[in-house]
Amino acid sequence: MKNLILIIVAALLALLVSSAFIVSEGQRGIVFKFKKIKRDDVGEMIIYSPGLHFKIPFIETIRVLDARVQTLDEVPDRFVTSEKKDLMVDSYVKWKIVDFSTFYLRTAGDIENAKVLLKQKVNNGLRTEFGNRTISEIVSGDRDGIMSQALSSAGSSREDLGIEVVDVRIKAINLPNEVSSSIFERMRAERKAVATEHRSQGQEKSEVIRSTIDAKVTIMLANAKKNASEVRGDGDALAARIYADTYSKDAEFYAFTRSLEAYENSFNSKNDIVVVKPDGDFFNYLNDTSIAK
Repeated sequence: MKNLILIIVAALLALLVSSAFIVSEGQRGIVFKFKKIKRDDVGEMIIYSPGLHFKIPFIETIRVLDARVQTLDEVPDRFVTSEKKDLMVDSYVKWKIVDFSTFYLRTAGDIENAKVLLKQKVNNGLRTEFGNRTISEIVSGDRDGIMSQALSSAGSSREDLGIEVVDVRIKAINLPNEVSSSIFERMRAERKAVATEHRSQGQEKSEVIRSTIDAKVTIMLANAKKNASEVRGDGDALAARIYADTYSKDAEFYAFTRSLEAYENSFNSKNDIVVVKPDGDFFNYLNDTSIAK
């Protein structure tokens, strides 16, 4: 009997545990009865708020939905401006479920389905805004207006999907890779052309400067040679005049001193040998006995 009581108590506890469920903070619960959504007396879907709730064991099941703010951050999409120019726009969306009944009916409670539908709505709004503006208007600071209009356009998702779009933000706006490559190549070619032009102008100026300096150096050297020739000529003339004056004063003494200098220069080394006739003019003063007397 005691064992039967324990079995009954255990069964009651198991039944109590299986009938209770907890909805955590930031979540909402939907109960299914035989795979049908549990509704109230007026036919509205029953949404369970955070807390402890009870259900019929083995007959009713619980489905939990996330009620927190979530982020839709997908890969960049291509948009076309009013100039028919392509742009790659990287954006994200902050959203949350506000009407759980509508959300479940439209998306079957699947977050991924909700993201696909929400992305279409937000992108349609962004596509309209980008299509009404030029690249210059988009880049010059009208990004806030684009995000504001896109947020307003996504407001219909509340009625359609049970979702409230909290915020729409554009992270980056870039040109497509193929367009960027062609632009970079053109910019590189333009910079290269400018560099080549500057280099040629610098080379031309360097040639002009070099030619000017070479001309100045040539003129300076010519003037220096001219001045040196004039100075040398003046010196030679002065020396000749001094020699002439000296010779005219005492020709015999001048001839004698010049002979002595010649002897000194000829016999200043023991290895010097001079082969001349002893009665030649070179030894005139050595052979002159009158000078010795």
